Amino acid sequence: MPKTRVGELDLCYEWVQEPALEGGPPNSNAGERLPVVLIMGLAAQMLLWPDGFCHGLAERGLPVLRFDNRDVGQSTWLDHLRAPSIRPQLLRWALGLPVHAPYQLEAMADDTVGLLDALGLARVHVVGASMGGMIAQLLAIRHPRRVASLTAIMSHAGDRLSGLAKPRAMQALLRPPARTREEAQDRAVQIVRAIGSPGFPLDVAAVRDRAGRCFDRGVTPLGTLRQMNAVLAGRDRRSALRSLRIPSLVVHGREDPLVPVGGGRRMAAALGAELLCIDGMGHDLPQGAWSRIVDAIDRVASAGERAR
Repeated sequence: MPKTRVGELDLCYEWVQEPALEGGPPNSNAGERLPVVLIMGLAAQMLLWPDGFCHGLAERGLPVLRFDNRDVGQSTWLDHLRAPSIRPQLLRWALGLPVHAPYQLEAMADDTVGLLDALGLARVHVVGASMGGMIAQLLAIRHPRRVASLTAIMSHAGDRLSGLAKPRAMQALLRPPARTREEAQDRAVQIVRAIGSPGFPLDVAAVRDRAGRCFDRGVTPLGTLRQMNAVLAGRDRRSALRSLRIPSLVVHGREDPLVPVGGGRRMAAALGAELLCIDGMGHDLPQGAWSRIVDAIDRVASAGERAR
């Protein structure tokens, strides 16, 4: 997969689009639809955007760009930065004290804009999942002219009430990192069983396949800690979200144990966004929900393109 330089980082990215558009980024000046940029969550490589989900967007004429955030996958790992132990930082967050983070989510939003600049993309649809949804919000807040539409999936707006995950869900994320490919696959299945969608069938083979491919591309436990601290250090974004005038969508599972659905509702209220709550969905992207989510993204993207 190609990489591009963004400041001091190399960001790894991939276009996922229909054959007629293969060969490079789309030319929006030629009447094509604007691209969709997918931003993944904590410690999650671009492969966690399932291929079928991406192709569902591409089939609607939306070229799809997915990439590895800093400190994950084949993008730059910032191992020269200290990775504070997460449990003391969780305690500081719980007590309302400042959290020490090597970098902020705002920097990750600016990374994404740097990627757009490097690829010559002036305006895009932005879709983020979990931590990626937080980054997507900050991208829209900091660079509103670059965002035609905003979709946040299983995310929240940084208010403290929204960060109250169920203990079992947090425990699943705090387990020791895998040391082998098979351990990584086993751990991925355990995590999905803990935080995933109880109302949808679990495709264990697909989970294991993605986890194995991610392990092969490279994993960095210290990068995960740095990203965790960036999330904990995040601020309440609701006031800034209220100032946005961008067609927006919030997608949330009613059974999400990591980011309770109330966080999605509060974010949607701040944005004035369409809210899609899905019964049986937890903190993942179950295949049975793809068509509903893709249809909703297409709908809000169309509204953003009409507003050009």
